[in-house]
Amino acid sequence: MTESSNTAPPRSAPADDEIDLGRLFGLLLDHKWLIIAITFVFALGGVTYALLATPVYQADALVQVEEKSGMANPLEDVRSMLGEQPSADTELGIIKSRMVLGQAVDQQRLDLVVTPQRLPVVGEFLVRRGMERPDFAENSVWAGETINIGDFQVTPDYVGQPFQLKVIDAQRYSVSLEGEDLGEGQVGTQASFLNGDVTLRVAEIQAGQGATFTLQRRSRLATIMGLRSRLSISPQGKDSGLLDLSLTDTDPGRANRVLDAITQIYLTQNVQRQAAEAEQSLAFLEEQAPQVREELTAAENSLNSYRSERDSVDLSLETQSILERIVDLEKQLNELEFTEAEVSRRFTPSHPTYSALLEKKAQLRQQRDRLEEQVDSLPETQQQVLRMRRDVEVNQQVYVQLLNKIQEMQIARASTVGNVRIIDDAVAQPNPIEPKKPLIVVLATLLGGMLAVGLVLVRGLLRRGVESPEQIEDAGLAVYATVPRSEEQQKLIRRVKHKKDKHAREVSTAVLAERAPADTAIEALRGLRTSLHFAMLEATDNRLVITGASPGIGKSFVSTNLAAVCAQSGQRVLVVDADMRKGHIHNAFGGRSHDGLSELLTGKLSLDEAIRKSRVEGLHYMARGEAPPNPSELLMHERFGEFLAEASERYDLVIIDTPPVLAVTDPSIVGRQCGTTLMVARFQRNPVKEIQIATRRLENAGVTVKGAILNAMERKASTAYGYGYYNYAYK
Repeated sequence: MTESSNTAPPRSAPADDEIDLGRLFGLLLDHKWLIIAITFVFALGGVTYALLATPVYQADALVQVEEKSGMANPLEDVRSMLGEQPSADTELGIIKSRMVLGQAVDQQRLDLVVTPQRLPVVGEFLVRRGMERPDFAENSVWAGETINIGDFQVTPDYVGQPFQLKVIDAQRYSVSLEGEDLGEGQVGTQASFLNGDVTLRVAEIQAGQGATFTLQRRSRLATIMGLRSRLSISPQGKDSGLLDLSLTDTDPGRANRVLDAITQIYLTQNVQRQAAEAEQSLAFLEEQAPQVREELTAAENSLNSYRSERDSVDLSLETQSILERIVDLEKQLNELEFTEAEVSRRFTPSHPTYSALLEKKAQLRQQRDRLEEQVDSLPETQQQVLRMRRDVEVNQQVYVQLLNKIQEMQIARASTVGNVRIIDDAVAQPNPIEPKKPLIVVLATLLGGMLAVGLVLVRGLLRRGVESPEQIEDAGLAVYATVPRSEEQQKLIRRVKHKKDKHAREVSTAVLAERAPADTAIEALRGLRTSLHFAMLEATDNRLVITGASPGIGKSFVSTNLAAVCAQSGQRVLVVDADMRKGHIHNAFGGRSHDGLSELLTGKLSLDEAIRKSRVEGLHYMARGEAPPNPSELLMHERFGEFLAEASERYDLVIIDTPPVLAVTDPSIVGRQCGTTLMVARFQRNPVKEIQIATRRLENAGVTVKGAILNAMERKASTAYGYGYYNYAYK
């Protein structure tokens, strides 16, 4: 037999408020397969979702909004002056208005929702792959199966209600609502249900028998809002006048049709809006024409009459010059009158634009008034002729100008094309924009990795069980042995559950020291045997109590195998199962639980009858016996002391396995009658605080804990990085 050791230099445990980065890194290495498994599950979930999720397609179009229409409006200069050119935000709002989207909803019948019933989870995926109806399909709809709804009308009470349409054959169908059958219908015939509240006409059925569809008539407003949420509009640049329109839908063909309808409706309403403006301006001009004509006729009649009376008076050159200047001023004032008529419909006189126009009129009137003063200085005849000719010429120019504008406006109305142009018609992209499969898989994998790492770190930080002998020694207990975790021992363990137990327990079915005497755990117990030889020299007796703070830490394993290695060295050893509640030492020796310690203490058996031989020479054991209702009282009876005294005389070493200290008081009762007590702590199971509390409880009962045994020590990266590790291998 050869011995090899691998020792990492120990270092002191970090304080409770410090973060040991080395230990955290070690935890990740120890649980690398758990992290990989969780990450793989999340990645697989991401792949599954990416494959099963319904794809979303996008259709896009490009619209241009020009500053002016192709045929100029005669009053366009007024609007230009008023700054009324529509902005991109205005056009965007018009496109998303209920006026435009509502017409698109009506044209495309978007408020009628027909949903085929698929197989749960994978139905849509199989249909997208073109899978046709299999033999096992009953009510589901498969690839190539559709229905064409000619008309579906419901009263307001049934708006939003899902009706089920089930195909009977190629010409017949049945309709139900919330599981209640409403009747049958014929393809191509108008059918009525619920006393006429629901009318349905199915134009065509291309689906197998049993195929079920859900019909729903949504409210018009809800449909418009849903369409608006899927419609996106953004300008290309600040002043480009180009608008990018995009619409998302699970059906690329429908997305293309709806977006095309929206752009056409927007174009049509823009033309209608431009034509309406031309009509409004034309009506204003035509309203003014008769009045101007009457004024012109009256002015001409007055001039002709005056000349007849005065025998055709002519104007001098000076008077003619004044007349031309006055006529020019009147012309300008008349144009401002047209402009004011347009402005007054939009603004109040306090508006800056309106104020500037009024100020301009006031200046022209002042100039005209000054010329009027010059006219007043002329001879009476010249004054009258000048004023009459001025009225004639001014009214004549106004009338001619008005007729020209009416003709221009009529042409503008007839040739209105609007200021909107569809540059690119709606086209659906061939590839879906959602789900983004690579991104989903990457994010799912990253999320799984982060959650797995977080889970491992949180568990590691919350479960701060003892991980090195130094931690126990810092708590004031000497460590007599560090027992490695044995893989061979794990093979000997089986789970047992009794009727009265809530959970199954792990019990050993054999003694490891007998089955695998060269195991590293057994070699560690041999080292403990040597340490105990010197430790018990000062003890008052040859009794050794093996206890621990909590259950499931390996007290029985240490007791039975320590007894075995001591017996193998030539000693006569008795191991006693003092856990009369749940002791299971008898399983390791292949015996029964009854006829043991409880029967001995109640006087039903003698010592010779309670003690049993094992397959190991010199090793005897005593089972726990039938579970009594009062284990603590039995241990306090004088019979227990008499038994220990007699057992000490018969054997070189008496090892007593007790229940957990923090669970019952039995270890304190047994420990007061024994010279040596050892505390078993399990690696990464018992926190240092728990060991200290258990030790203090025994000391308060008058029991001195000689030392501790660190059981099930494992070589882990977290302990190797944190505290060092001592490993003994035998070949």
